[in-house]
Amino acid sequence: MTSPVIKVDPKLDLVLEREVDVPLELVWRVWTTPERLRHWFVPKPWTITACEIDLRPGGTFATTMRSPEGQEFPNLGTYLEVTPLERLIFTDTLLPGYRPSANPFFTAVLELEKSAAGTKYRAIAIHGNEEARKSHEEMGFHDGWGTVVNQMVDYIKANSASIGG
Repeated sequence: MTSPVIKVDPKLDLVLEREVDVPLELVWRVWTTPERLRHWFVPKPWTITACEIDLRPGGTFATTMRSPEGQEFPNLGTYLEVTPLERLIFTDTLLPGYRPSANPFFTAVLELEKSAAGTKYRAIAIHGNEEARKSHEEMGFHDGWGTVVNQMVDYIKANSASIGG
């Protein structure tokens, strides 16, 4: 079964597209392994202090981010789609077990494709309204998510042997 194409709505969605010079299989592995994800998933000097991944539709995707000042920000959501080596969709709109969230913010789509350079990487942040999209953009979506992609690539290059490359 082919996954449906995600149609981007510029009024509601933010998009980050890159071609990165690391293998798709390693990008997938660092996105789907808690002990790998916690090394690069937030812009430094922020850190991830906890990460839980239950990689299946309805499974938990949870991280706790720590600011440089020591404040912790838990994020809890669920996977909607897991298509190995191609696509991850997770959301904070639904919690594990498909329970509705009291404070939904966005749904994230990660699409991966092999390319001549390594991996075509596309992240989409889907919002329920224009205000949420604008807020996410003003929080620094492009800089933050762009920094995280750079950190991910650096992490993969420095650890490819242990990751499996």
